[in-house]
Amino acid sequence: MAITQYGVNDALSNKLWARDLNHEVKKGLEIAPLIGTGANSIIQEKTEFKGKGDKITMALRTRLTGDGVTESQTLEGNEEALSTYSDSLYVNEVAHAVRVEGEDSIDQQRVLFNLREEARDGLSDWYAELMSRMFFIQASGYSAASWTYRGSSKTLNTIDKGLNTVTAPSSGRKIFAGSGVTTDEGLGSSDTFTLTMIDKAKETAMLANPRIRPVRVNGKDMYVCYLHPTQAYDLMVDTGTMGWREIQLAAIQGGQTSDNPIFTGALGVYNNVVLRVNEDVVNGVNSSTAAEITTVKRALFLGAQSASVGFSSKFSKSSPYKWVEKKFDYDRELGVSVQGLMGLKKNIFNSTDFGVLTLSTYGTTH
Repeated sequence: MAITQYGVNDALSNKLWARDLNHEVKKGLEIAPLIGTGANSIIQEKTEFKGKGDKITMALRTRLTGDGVTESQTLEGNEEALSTYSDSLYVNEVAHAVRVEGEDSIDQQRVLFNLREEARDGLSDWYAELMSRMFFIQASGYSAASWTYRGSSKTLNTIDKGLNTVTAPSSGRKIFAGSGVTTDEGLGSSDTFTLTMIDKAKETAMLANPRIRPVRVNGKDMYVCYLHPTQAYDLMVDTGTMGWREIQLAAIQGGQTSDNPIFTGALGVYNNVVLRVNEDVVNGVNSSTAAEITTVKRALFLGAQSASVGFSSKFSKSSPYKWVEKKFDYDRELGVSVQGLMGLKKNIFNSTDFGVLTLSTYGTTH
């Protein structure tokens, strides 16, 4: 009986594992519902990296502001020049590897699970966590050198920052809890997250110039707000007249919104803003020293085209990753490597954050 088998480093096997890993990364990425190729996406995937080049330039045309003309007025000489701005997205190499004992080793004999498959699962988790970290650092303009992240302090590198320059929140794109507070370091223990923050953010988004556009979901204009778990707790225990009871009444109902992934896992909906919770929401940053402030959290209020992400299709049309396996020490050890070309950044036009607001509040573990 003939059996089709694919060994280590077989070209077809590696492509299949790369495609499988791509699927697993997306499945484990909590922000995946925000990513799409159209202008109605919060994180817009740029597809221009199919060819050569490590940079693409994105253009924005601003609205025309001229008065126009009417009867008995001359149009010639009253034309208005187009005003355009641009932003750039870079991609670069991102690679990681795992080294395990070989298939015939005593280590593999001792355990029931497959070490090669565990290496794949570990790398898919690593890439999913990396992309989440890239997005929240970029979108929040987190400029501190380190981040107390998932229980430990991490010194941030270029890869953590999406392989693009991190830019602090621009003027008019920052909202602070508390009366008269204008910096993260000015927030006190009473300046916690409430529904008023969402109302202020939506008003700011709609009146901003350029306006922060909502995304269209089932015919409705919606924004998305990401809260840190500590901010979500403060919101839920708020007993004010516009407290948690309000958001419970406005929670997602039945199957009315379940067909759109943007609502998957959402905390609820308030004032046409989908509330989501993620532990990767960043801490505050001191405006003078750029030091991390662990008692402050920067929630994100997101509209269309808040950020851009790009992957090179150099390796495969079905996966942005290259899967490489290598044997060592006479096949007694196996190295598994995943390599890719990618980049992620917040969209900025004319020195202004295009689609995102930061909502800074006090927030610590309760």
